[in-house]
Amino acid sequence: MSAARPLHATERAALILQLVPYLLGKGEVSVAEAADEFEVTADQMRDMVQKLTVIGRPGEGGYWQLPGDLFDIDWDLLDERDLIVITHSVGLERSPRLTAREAAALLAGLQLAATLPGVGDQGVVQSLLAKLARGAASAPADVIVAPGPVDDVRVTVAEALREGVAVSFTYQAPDAAPTIRTVDPVKVHIADGQWYLQGWCHMRQAMRTFHLDRVSDVALTGIPIAHGGEPVPDLFEPGAGEVAARVRYPHQIAPLLGDYLARADIVAEGDRDTATMRVADEQSLKRLAARLGGEVEVLAPAGARRATAAWAAAGLAQYR
Repeated sequence: MSAARPLHATERAALILQLVPYLLGKGEVSVAEAADEFEVTADQMRDMVQKLTVIGRPGEGGYWQLPGDLFDIDWDLLDERDLIVITHSVGLERSPRLTAREAAALLAGLQLAATLPGVGDQGVVQSLLAKLARGAASAPADVIVAPGPVDDVRVTVAEALREGVAVSFTYQAPDAAPTIRTVDPVKVHIADGQWYLQGWCHMRQAMRTFHLDRVSDVALTGIPIAHGGEPVPDLFEPGAGEVAARVRYPHQIAPLLGDYLARADIVAEGDRDTATMRVADEQSLKRLAARLGGEVEVLAPAGARRATAAWAAAGLAQYR
């Protein structure tokens, strides 16, 4: 840093508390590198390191029990080479550190946050990811929270939001011809492991939700976002053109239906439930029924029943 910023006593104390585990983890680090990491000047970092040598663990009656109860540093390395090395620490080497599994879990949460436009663009998330990886007791495994093609779409949407322009892409709805959509992006969501984009569709002249697995050839346009302030419906809120559907299933598999039941009217019939819900199209339920191995019975509408039966028959025919 080019100019010294005065450090208040409370701020200095907080920095020293963070400094000790940092130095223990690094083993050996230059004054300049440590100062850059903690956003202080080299002189301020050197002063804090020197003050460590009068900090320690009080003994009987609150008095220092020299020499083993105080921090110590390699003074020669500090004076001659501007290197910081703690030669004696006071109990902090026994402080708990994250296991690889704990670090991986936290990394997954942070990486998920980093995928959301407006959140992941902030440097603090990337900084936390780096520090968390360094702070684990052993190296955590790499964590991937979105498949490559989906993440490419997410990155482009984030760039569109930064530049204030619409995106265009090819969208392949179930059992329909692909269409070219131009969309003012608003939000990216994840639900039940699936990624969705919400935005104003220029073709439909309304807010729409797009399954990112069905999006391809995404690109920025030169069209300024004009409808980003429009009200955004809930992720699975019924919209115009949706149809009412009824399905029956064993009560115990209700959690597997996830967001399909979020706004459904459910009636219990012994050990089975019947749910009435609204879906985007009649074709969408066939995949739900197939995914749950025949446990879900599509009752209505008739088109959805026919589509489900045809889907199952086509799948069965492949095994004959």
